[in-house]
Amino acid sequence: MTAPVLLDRLADLSRDYDVLLSDVWGVIHNGREAFPVACEALARWRAEVGPVVLISNAARPAAEVVRQLDALGVPREAWSAFVTSGDATRPLLAARAPGPVWTIGWEGDSPLYDGLGLAYAGPGEAAFISVTGPNDDEVETPEDYRASFTLAAARGLPMICVNPDIVVQRGERLIYCGGALAELYRQLGGEAHMAGKPHPPIYELALAEGERVLGRPLDRKRVLCVGDGVVTDVRGANAQGLDALFIAAGIHGAEAVGADGRAIPEAVERLLAAEGAHARYATAELAW
Repeated sequence: MTAPVLLDRLADLSRDYDVLLSDVWGVIHNGREAFPVACEALARWRAEVGPVVLISNAARPAAEVVRQLDALGVPREAWSAFVTSGDATRPLLAARAPGPVWTIGWEGDSPLYDGLGLAYAGPGEAAFISVTGPNDDEVETPEDYRASFTLAAARGLPMICVNPDIVVQRGERLIYCGGALAELYRQLGGEAHMAGKPHPPIYELALAEGERVLGRPLDRKRVLCVGDGVVTDVRGANAQGLDALFIAAGIHGAEAVGADGRAIPEAVERLLAAEGAHARYATAELAW
């Protein structure tokens, strides 16, 4: 595959694309604080070029996550529309109502289930599992679920994984997400279904939002996906036939960014090749 072109400035692409689909966690904040330079870049794009659609694997509906962005200091001028994996997954959950469902994840993700008509049960009585992440992502790992997942897989319970990310950066740490639990469940013989990145449903929502804000039909060749996850962001863009800009300083920063703060070309190529992914462009951090 062709190596990605290394960029210093998002502005260099302003004539080539109309719409940005931008990842959130790892690109514009780290779970603790916003990245002002990245936020400025998105705000400049929105003001001078076209729509910015935030596309996140967050498990909550977008309306709930906006409050988190506000609290972290992400300016609303930096984005035009927002879709989450929670938005894309709610139809999968609703189709299985009333369940009952065994839910796993942070209690703050509970708005995901509002209005779906689901009943709740433990692993012994549930008809399916819904995973947004570990119950306590500060201390738990997928191994904490091996015993219960072994029994659930033997019962043939399907799993809906709302956040397909394996890990995400929180401050200086990497923490496990729902995708890590789904990966273990599949290893144990269970089936897991997802609608977030890199899967099509979330892109269908994001592209529809981009077209709505743009006010005319989209030319997919003029849509650029921005993200720091090779498996989720880059491969998701590849599957949709969309160009990708890989942000090296996100979850892969320890190996993909040098002491000078710039992306290391060989490391970026190695990360992409390992997952059979291709990014047309790469940069250390998003900057205008």
